Amino acid sequence: MKFLKKYSLGSRMILLAGMIMVPLTALVLYLLVNLINFSEAYNQSVKNITIIKDYSLNFKEDLDYSMYRAIAGNLDMDVLDTNVVESWSDSARIRNPYALIDEMRTTAKRQEEYSGKEGADLMRRIGKSLGWLERVVQKIDDSIQNGGHYSENIELLDKDIRSSTQLIQDNLQEYIYYEAVNLETIRADLEMRARNTLVLCTAILAVILILTLVLTKMITRSVTQPIRELCTATREVAKGNFSPAEIESGDEIQVLTKSFNDMTGEIQFLIENIKKEQRNLRDTELKLLQTQINPHFLYNTLDAIVWMAEGGQDREVVSMVTALSEFFRTTLSEGKDYITIREEESHIRSYLSIQEFRYADILEYEIDVDPALYEYTILKLTLQPLVENALYHGIKNKRGKGKIVVRGYEKEDGICLEVIDNGIGMDEAELERLEGKLKGEASHERGFGIGNVSERLRLNYGPEYGLSFRSVKGEGTTVTVSIPKENTLFCENNEPKTS
Repeated sequence: MKFLKKYSLGSRMILLAGMIMVPLTALVLYLLVNLINFSEAYNQSVKNITIIKDYSLNFKEDLDYSMYRAIAGNLDMDVLDTNVVESWSDSARIRNPYALIDEMRTTAKRQEEYSGKEGADLMRRIGKSLGWLERVVQKIDDSIQNGGHYSENIELLDKDIRSSTQLIQDNLQEYIYYEAVNLETIRADLEMRARNTLVLCTAILAVILILTLVLTKMITRSVTQPIRELCTATREVAKGNFSPAEIESGDEIQVLTKSFNDMTGEIQFLIENIKKEQRNLRDTELKLLQTQINPHFLYNTLDAIVWMAEGGQDREVVSMVTALSEFFRTTLSEGKDYITIREEESHIRSYLSIQEFRYADILEYEIDVDPALYEYTILKLTLQPLVENALYHGIKNKRGKGKIVVRGYEKEDGICLEVIDNGIGMDEAELERLEGKLKGEASHERGFGIGNVSERLRLNYGPEYGLSFRSVKGEGTTVTVSIPKENTLFCENNEPKTS
């Protein structure tokens, strides 16, 4: 089938048509040639019989009667009219014997060319008999002109003329017999060849049918297979695989494949640019988030440090400054987007430690992350906005002391991190509004808190990952972060490789 791929679709169709038409044309020509040959042979044999039949019926009788009339009337042979039919004879005609013999000789020579071996031999024998007959006629003619006796001429008529014409007539009858046999041979041969031709035609048609089916299947496959491969390539592109389609074809499909590869290459280039822009956008959002968090948080923290320093709480000042240093070290993280869960836990611990100094009368916290998760990676600043939200919107609005619990555990399809508070909680309407905002139903409300975390998780991990909420009014809220398991190996673009 590979040899077909270098031909265009039009050439393949011509090849298929030629495979059908050429054998059929040859078969039709063969049948026509056989038909013409048999028709000519049959017509010639019938013509031969028709010509000789007339001489078989009339030659002997005409010549014998003409010679008798010449002898009886003592007439010159040249006086006999070759075109006059005697009315007193029902069958025989008076004709010039020489003209009769010449006519018969001409016919015998012509039939000798158009007859078979036996017929040609008979025509030659008739020619010899005509020569003998002509000499006898000449002898009688000379006798009549010289005043010969009637009895002698009648004797020559009875002994020589009639015996010669009888011999010629017998040869003519035998010739007719052989031609009739030849007709039967032609008929039998025609019948045999008809059967053979029927078998041959059946065999040729069967071969043509088989070859046509095989070639049609090959041509169809040579067309449909590249199309199927191209369809497979399009499905791969839909899955995100932009590898060039390698399809062997020399027809229009090759042009389509080249255009498809050019298109997929352009799409891949555009997608890479979009990904790059998204990464830049995420970096910008993260930097904006850090810009928002750092001055406000830093101002309040430094203000608390100054207040404690003025109060002589030196140990607390040292602890708070140390926690602040650890907090910003993790926040910066050398510009990385991903950090380990160990680092994220340290970041949250530093943040809560600082906030515990500030809100000692209303806040306590607990961090319980499975150490087995420490070496997996997570987007930086995933938990801090959630903890901050739990503090400012849950605990601070509650009377009395509140508690924030950060938990981390492993499940079959990934990692779960929970931020739990026992603050004021939300009713169903508030929870629906929050979830609608995170799904983009209130995308005009831009912010850098929970919405930012949810969007970054979906963009980086996929729509099946992100945030989920459980809340009861007056009892508290639980925010669950679902992420896949990723190890600490990083790509060049600072994105982790899935373990």
